[in-house]
Amino acid sequence: MANSTETNQIEDLDPKQYIIIKGAKVNNLKNLSVAIPRHKLVVITGLSGSGKSSLAFDTLFAEGQRMYVESLSSYARQFLGRMDKPEVEYIKGVSPAIAIEQKVNTRNPRSTVGTTTEIYDYLKLLFARIGKTYSPISGKEVFKDTVTSVVRFIQDKEEGEKLMILAPLHRKPKRSITDELNVLLSKGYTRIMINDELSFIEEVLESRVVKKTDTLEILIDRAVVKKEDEDNQFRISDSVQTAFFEGEGECIVHFPKEDKVTFSDRFELDGIVFEEPTVNLFSFNNPYGACKTCEGFGRVLGIDPDKVIPDKRKSVFEGAVACWRGESMKKWQEDFIYASESKEFPIHRPYYELSEDQKELLWHGAKGIKGIDQFFKFIESKTHKIQYRVMLSRYRGRTTCPDCKGTRLRKDASYVKIDEKSITDLVLMPIEKTLEFIRKLELNEYQNKVSKRLVKEIENRLDYLSRVGLGYLTLNRLTNTLSGGEYQRIKLATSLGSALVGSMYILDEPSIGLHPRDTERLISVLTSLRDLGNSVIVVEHEEEVMRAADQIIDIGPDAGSHGGELIFQGTLKELNGNKSYTAKYLKGEERIEVPEKRRKAKGHFEVIGASENNLKNIDVKIPLGILTAITGVSGSGKSTLVKKIIHPAISKLLEKGNEETGQFVRLEGETQKITGIEFVDQNPIGKSSRSNPVTYIKAYDGIRQLYANQQLSKQNGFKPAHFSFNVDGGRCETCQGEGTVRVEMQFMADIFLKCETCKGKRFKNEVLEVQFQGKNIAEILDMTVEDSIDFFKDESTIVNKLMPLQDVGLGYITLGQSSNSLSGGEAQRVKLAYYLSKGSELSKEHTLFIFDEPTTGLHFHDIKKLMASINALIQQGNTAIIIEHNVEVIKLADHIIDLGPEGGEKGGSLVFEGSPEEMIAQTKGYTFKYLKEKLKA
Repeated sequence: MANSTETNQIEDLDPKQYIIIKGAKVNNLKNLSVAIPRHKLVVITGLSGSGKSSLAFDTLFAEGQRMYVESLSSYARQFLGRMDKPEVEYIKGVSPAIAIEQKVNTRNPRSTVGTTTEIYDYLKLLFARIGKTYSPISGKEVFKDTVTSVVRFIQDKEEGEKLMILAPLHRKPKRSITDELNVLLSKGYTRIMINDELSFIEEVLESRVVKKTDTLEILIDRAVVKKEDEDNQFRISDSVQTAFFEGEGECIVHFPKEDKVTFSDRFELDGIVFEEPTVNLFSFNNPYGACKTCEGFGRVLGIDPDKVIPDKRKSVFEGAVACWRGESMKKWQEDFIYASESKEFPIHRPYYELSEDQKELLWHGAKGIKGIDQFFKFIESKTHKIQYRVMLSRYRGRTTCPDCKGTRLRKDASYVKIDEKSITDLVLMPIEKTLEFIRKLELNEYQNKVSKRLVKEIENRLDYLSRVGLGYLTLNRLTNTLSGGEYQRIKLATSLGSALVGSMYILDEPSIGLHPRDTERLISVLTSLRDLGNSVIVVEHEEEVMRAADQIIDIGPDAGSHGGELIFQGTLKELNGNKSYTAKYLKGEERIEVPEKRRKAKGHFEVIGASENNLKNIDVKIPLGILTAITGVSGSGKSTLVKKIIHPAISKLLEKGNEETGQFVRLEGETQKITGIEFVDQNPIGKSSRSNPVTYIKAYDGIRQLYANQQLSKQNGFKPAHFSFNVDGGRCETCQGEGTVRVEMQFMADIFLKCETCKGKRFKNEVLEVQFQGKNIAEILDMTVEDSIDFFKDESTIVNKLMPLQDVGLGYITLGQSSNSLSGGEAQRVKLAYYLSKGSELSKEHTLFIFDEPTTGLHFHDIKKLMASINALIQQGNTAIIIEHNVEVIKLADHIIDLGPEGGEKGGSLVFEGSPEEMIAQTKGYTFKYLKEKLKA
């Protein structure tokens, strides 16, 4: 029933069957009461800022965390005594809570998909236990001999066979041969073999001259093979052990009719001493296993080829080599042109058309020809002069480590293999291929016994990653390069791998970053999490996830101060009778309208030969002056094309960036029309916890000036800086303007508690006495954007700065909200608001805007506002590229570039380019099916 959780009935419900929240008032929640059924898949939906996250994370998860802390010892609780209880009457039936949010909250340059999911830990153990080392020279397996293996070799011979056990004599540097032989006599040895001839040691001392080139071997024992004689086996074992000792790790067994066989108890082959496999050998976070050149980072600071040759369309004669331009360095170009004539180097051919051998000559030179490498060696030899140091820094950048080729491990770690694959092979393969390899592993009885549990854990976790649509990633992929949605699904797969039961999982839009085709697989993962016996609570806007839910909770009716109420609870069928925004869009009563006509391009530029990651040497044309959507299933190559090629390549062309550029041949077309480039991603808007939206969009400057102009401020000598929490003066010095104090926890995550001096208000009392229209600066920071626009309606400068936040659908956030509490999608929209607020400046330029899934965290109703804002940027004469899966956005694009057809190795091809209408007229790829439904609706 939709109304089964009315407040008056809540107290009668059983906490064993429901998670009961009574009177929640956190943030904008208006005394909200709700009973969430346990062990069900429940979707919480509503407009952005309606209170979904306040209910799911700030109320339910916060209480689950607090209750966990209360279960700790009194010693642990003394650090947590002031941990705030959510503002709620009571919550009953709370299970242990696991929150999985969108934010990529790791910036660790060593963290990878493999380490985050713990799969790499299991792989290290697997290779250390059952991996076999192979020599890179002969390809033979490396192993060390033991007394047991030597005895087994001897016992395998025919009964009654005679043999000699010998040890090579290693002469000591300061000891003569006579002294060596006397030492052997004193140890009880009587015979020695010289060049395969057996002699008594005493006779050799008396009458024979031993040369330095002679081969000397000590006779340890003479024996006969006796299969059933235990005493004989003990004797042979003792002799072999003695031979290993005297031979310093080597033992020789000689059967008269056969060649000598040398055994070694050292781990060596082909003259190379190998490291025995241990867990640390495969750890790039450990100095023992890390590549010595890059120290386990996979990248080093070196000469960046893209900076040296920024425009690959130019020839050497036209000045392709940037560092050879200018009067002082021109001589290097002239010398190369003159010297390379003997090798028939094509000086007039564009760089991208040069063969690999010709590029090799240009970079590394040859006898009598000085290339780019020799040029930089010369510059490095002159770094005592400032101008050369400046020049060197201009062409430096992060490049792949030449020794480990980006794998981060020392080279000999790759000599250890299981079924012909090394650990580096596995981490560089797409996860779906690694899973296939693990499933097909054929192990012998011993290996199976040792590794059964490890293989099962690895297979389970890889399977979950594949099921949540991440089969295209590699285990070596850096965590900080993942999108918010990818990171969240990795955390989800990790949680599934731990197979907890009876827990409460709270997820923040797990469908972000997923093509509609892959959403079904995600739903199967969520339902299996529920079927294990967990309560799965999902904050979500995706229609398919809502349809799969056991129950929907709709919060609203609007955002910010106009939200925070429970407007519906029940099944999807029951939602259809409701009047909320969610119901209207699901029923089709409200929709995002398709534009009547598509805009025409004002030129274009083209990426030729894009082949980074899985891109299949494609040529992609990007129109200028319109909105282009880059689409395709997860892992099809969208992010690679935009983030790794288009963005860094155009940035370098404009001399505004130094990121490493992915592999492509050249840029063509009207790139000269582009005067600026902005990448609007989901990364936090500020590193400091004092950073917030109102300072980011420069609206706080006007507010501070307004308060400094008040009469009381003038009397006290307060300047605008006194109303800043970033500098000394008016801010609270206990918390340094943060409003919270950090308590470091040695055994768990640090916690943040409200500052006791300023009670979270951030400023000193005398500053708070200054008021404008009855409100002090702290109260202003607690206002929502929407309310503050109304409050400052007479202050046009401030309102003009704040309006873009309202326009992008962020009217519900508070002015002083810490940037690290914003979701990835919110941070992205704050950046968009910043560019909108620069309207008049932008209209003089032609900026290329790149958006990475801007619909993250947006309800249908908010997407309408967002797209109006992006269109406003295009109206000012700019170009927009959007990486997007949301069909509501794709249908509004002027131009679509669809990559695929699949993800990973089966992706990276150009499936389609053209208008939405042209796309639905063909049947290639997956996107057209979903777009067809929307355009016909």
